[in-house]
Amino acid sequence: MYFFGRSATEVIEYITHILHVSDWIQKFQNSFLGFLFTFAGIILWLTLLLFYFSFFKYICLIIGSPIFAYISRKTESIIKSNESAPGWSDIKKEVSRGMSVAIRNCGWQTVYLIALILLSLIPVIGWITPLIALFMECYYYGFSMLDYSLARNDHSPSQSVHFIGRHKGLAIGNGILFYMMHLIIIFAPAYAIIAATLTVHKVKAP
Repeated sequence: MYFFGRSATEVIEYITHILHVSDWIQKFQNSFLGFLFTFAGIILWLTLLLFYFSFFKYICLIIGSPIFAYISRKTESIIKSNESAPGWSDIKKEVSRGMSVAIRNCGWQTVYLIALILLSLIPVIGWITPLIALFMECYYYGFSMLDYSLARNDHSPSQSVHFIGRHKGLAIGNGILFYMMHLIIIFAPAYAIIAATLTVHKVKAP
């Protein structure tokens, strides 16, 4: 977090220097205008911090996909009272798909976050961007968690996108669980996987 915070500060200082924002504000000598741009800088800093932090969590999702696939399958076997332990042959396809989904989500989130970073440069209008970025991150994290169960229920990637698109609240709620617990303990993905598996078990696509 220290490294991310410092790098975000340096990015903002570089943008301010290139655009000569300080000189422009001093030229008008307007304290309210200075407040607007200062606050915009804080919003940009928060958005960049969320941007960096999201990459860190996606690395966790990609590296931990074998464990997450196992936990998801094991949770479902407990629900269905199936005592046989899932083997590697059963979960290796889910691992590959979990990695590809995490990379896909990271790519799409990056595109949207870049747009939000540009939006955050606009005073007043851009103040809401950290909240939008937070909910967007939670949606894509929840997407990654829910997809393990959907893949096991023979949903193709496109069907998974359609299903989660119709249940955005489930994805965001699960992503919020992951996001909040990730700030406290490193086992957040495991808890989120179990929650996602239980959710999909209750809310099946017709």
